[in-house]
Amino acid sequence: MNSSTIGIVGLGLLGSALAERALNGGFPVVGFDIRRNRRQMLKRLGGRPAESLREIALCCRQIVFSLPTTSIVESVVSELGKDLQPGVLVIDTTTGDPAVTVSVGRRLSSRRGGYVDATIAGSSAQARAGDVIVLAGGGVRNVKACERFFACFARQVFHVGPVGAGARMKLVVNLALGLNRAVLAEALEFARSIGVRPELALEILKAGPSFSRVMDSKGKKMIARDFSTEAKLSQHLKDVRLILALGERTGAELPLSELHARLLSELEAAGLGDFDNSAIIRAFKRRVIRRSS
Repeated sequence: MNSSTIGIVGLGLLGSALAERALNGGFPVVGFDIRRNRRQMLKRLGGRPAESLREIALCCRQIVFSLPTTSIVESVVSELGKDLQPGVLVIDTTTGDPAVTVSVGRRLSSRRGGYVDATIAGSSAQARAGDVIVLAGGGVRNVKACERFFACFARQVFHVGPVGAGARMKLVVNLALGLNRAVLAEALEFARSIGVRPELALEILKAGPSFSRVMDSKGKKMIARDFSTEAKLSQHLKDVRLILALGERTGAELPLSELHARLLSELEAAGLGDFDNSAIIRAFKRRVIRRSS
């Protein structure tokens, strides 16, 4: 195994951004994705596409997972099987079920491997700009071993506890972040409906006490109806469903997240699942009110 090569499994929006940042940070990168076009994209960036997971396992001491769900993480770990070498460190950026994350960590530990659930707060565009934070769960030594990689793309790293803590904290962050997006979308459409220019409304919202960072990252996209994907709406719906499931298990009351899940589900059913999550504004589309004469 090469001591500095980073292996990345999953070269979608976030995985490709991490690959680009790692390459720019001086790491050799080997990446695998089931989609050939994504492997070709890595080659264009200067990385080396792998033709199998086994190739990743045999040449990398640090392997990054950037996958849609923890069930896929489980299947990847099973497929890697005995090819995972002793001493390998898996850095899992997947937002998923914290209980499954803990289970995966135990499996890797039993094989003398390390595991950090390093969830990332921020979009793929923000990761590509080096403007995200990492919420790391795992042992102190393992988290410390990730520092040079994290420094390629993160402005701040929080070690939030043992394995599973990163996944739990990410759901807290995504609850607040998603509802911030929904509130911004509703406010901009309300402004439009009462004759206030959304551009002016956004400028004033950003200058006043209701400011949130989603206004910087999503405000103009919402106004322009630019739903080019930085983070998929369907992925956030997956996260909201995880939040509600965890809340059900723990007895947490989450009425706003229940409403949010309904709005996102309706948009996904309407075919907007692969759009950027700023498409939440479509849930508040202006309706024409007919007044009787």
